[in-house]
Amino acid sequence: MDDPPGSDMCSVCHGNFDTPCQANCSHWFCGNCIMLVWHHGSALQPCKCPLCRRYITLLVPSEASLRQADRPEVAEILGKVERYNRYFGDHPRSLIQRGQDLPFFLRRLLRELIDPNRSLPALRMAQICFAMILLAIYLVSPVDLIPEAIFGLLGYVDDFIVALVILFNLAAISRSILYHRHGGS
Repeated sequence: MDDPPGSDMCSVCHGNFDTPCQANCSHWFCGNCIMLVWHHGSALQPCKCPLCRRYITLLVPSEASLRQADRPEVAEILGKVERYNRYFGDHPRSLIQRGQDLPFFLRRLLRELIDPNRSLPALRMAQICFAMILLAIYLVSPVDLIPEAIFGLLGYVDDFIVALVILFNLAAISRSILYHRHGGS
């Protein structure tokens, strides 16, 4: 789903969405409303989500917004969103922020892989496939840093850490794709 739920409303203006954008925390806002929230605070740092208070480091316009990009008012809002993404979309984030963003970016990546209307660059597709193959091989392989047969439940810790590192890598690939599509050059 690349559009906000039909029954949902913008939490800033409490009206129907106008040029909806999804933040990296998965909440939806009108593009203009979230830009007003940003302009109300410091222009030197990303704004915080009005709902969950996490920093918004990437805004992804909905498919409907992108289809209406030829309308001048929508093009202006999309230009502001793209500028916001250029300012804050490529900034380093804390490990906690990356962990909180993990479900959003993995869902987006899965959508990219499943949607036949989208084509990922061959290098990105190769990176994704390589990471997924490595994860599968490591999880089914009897070779472990901490063997489960000897250490029991503690032996699963290395499997969990390796899986988490690979999932963070996949989320970084997804973030990179979205950043370059909606803000990067």
